[in-house]
Amino acid sequence: MHTVVVGTSGTTAEDVIAVARGNARVELSGEALDALARAREIVDALAAKPEPVYGVSTGFGALASRHISPELRAQLQRNIVRSHAAGMGPRVEREVVRALMFLRLKTVASGHTGVRPSVAQTMADVLNAGITPVVHEYGSLGCSGDLAPLSHCALALMGEGDAEGPDGVVRPAGELLAAHGIEPVELREKEGLALLNGTDGMLGMLVMALADLDRLYKSADITAALTLEALLGTDKVLQPELHAIRPHPGQGASAANMAAVLKGSGLTGHFQEESAPRVQDAYSVRCAPQVAGAGRDTMAHAALVASRELASAVDNPVVLPDGRVESNGNFHGAPVAYVLDFLAIAAADLGSIAERRTDRLLDKNRSHGLPPFLADDAGVDSGLMIAQYTQAALVSEMKRLAVPASADSIPSSAMQEDHVSMGWSAARKLRTAVDNLTRIIAIELYAATRAIELRHGLTAAPASLAAIAAAREAGVQGPGPDRFLAPDLAAADEFVRTGGLLAAVEEVTGPLA
Repeated sequence: MHTVVVGTSGTTAEDVIAVARGNARVELSGEALDALARAREIVDALAAKPEPVYGVSTGFGALASRHISPELRAQLQRNIVRSHAAGMGPRVEREVVRALMFLRLKTVASGHTGVRPSVAQTMADVLNAGITPVVHEYGSLGCSGDLAPLSHCALALMGEGDAEGPDGVVRPAGELLAAHGIEPVELREKEGLALLNGTDGMLGMLVMALADLDRLYKSADITAALTLEALLGTDKVLQPELHAIRPHPGQGASAANMAAVLKGSGLTGHFQEESAPRVQDAYSVRCAPQVAGAGRDTMAHAALVASRELASAVDNPVVLPDGRVESNGNFHGAPVAYVLDFLAIAAADLGSIAERRTDRLLDKNRSHGLPPFLADDAGVDSGLMIAQYTQAALVSEMKRLAVPASADSIPSSAMQEDHVSMGWSAARKLRTAVDNLTRIIAIELYAATRAIELRHGLTAAPASLAAIAAAREAGVQGPGPDRFLAPDLAAADEFVRTGGLLAAVEEVTGPLA
């Protein structure tokens, strides 16, 4: 099994995905264990002093003014976890919880939190055992970290609350720890607080969304190319010299992908023929690289923000190398929240342009010779009429999800935490947007492949033919009389979601950008 080693200098997106989705094993480096021990010595020394230190010997948030006596400090740390584990609503996905736990361990291992090495080791042990705390949808405002979600994870470390075992069965966390020989953690000064104060949930979802969107943007380039072929469009707009004079990197990459898919096509270049007379393709076809390219550049910015956050130690207070323990505001999720919202906007626009291309394929007045709704016997058959309705409904939902969560804020903790990021909410809606975008691209794929097969006497590009053959093998059926359509669309969704479309095309084109 692949092993991810956690050191003091952060982690990578690839390691997050390996742990969250690939169940990679987690180990703490010797460097991290040494840094943990040094920082703990500083916290222990401060705990022994009579002067109050926030997070070590005081209450939290609006209650920070109370000095807590030594005999109550262990109870204080337990209580913050129990009281903050106040989430409600549906369970959060297993991969999100694993990413959240791993990223909190990343910050703990930095040596800036003051957590004992034994606590960090228990965090790694829980991940390696496949134990996933039950975390709920609602409870994070994205400031002071993803408090409620992280608290549910910390609660499981204490042997309390519920968790899912590697067999998928939810049981009391204490039973699962015992079954895997893991001792529950007895929290000491600062440790409860250190397990809760981070942007780990929103960051984990950002990292996974970026991985999914990388595949989807390439898939959208493919389906845009297929639609261009099916509409007998021109590929001249994809010439690299046209994109060089407007040098947005994403635009150039998207145009190059489409050109690679269309190489050798017998369907392009029919503008002046009587069956398809026109001067230019519609914007949804002609401007596909500009729209998808802008989304790609948005992803590049989001990936830069994610890389910085992955290298960060997010906690409050933090232990500095010179021995100071200082309060700060690094837990504020604004940097992550903004790009999560930005990605949802870009994804909505990509879905919108894909739906417009699909609608054009189905309209006999704009499809240049294709049958109405790509039906076998229009009137008797409805063809893909309602598939486009489904796509339009998904696009409408995408537009609602594009409304930024990070533009909102709601005061909490008796006005101590009076401005929050709502980054967790931005991440949750982005996950829905990514799912919907997958379905939208799948429907364009379904329509475009059918339309190409209805262009009798003309041969599509080799990459397009490979995509069609792979789709048919995956259960995405071709033209014919009306049939129960939902299974076909589900097969198309799975084909796009699992990377089947991209793999089939890249067998011909080589890696797409």
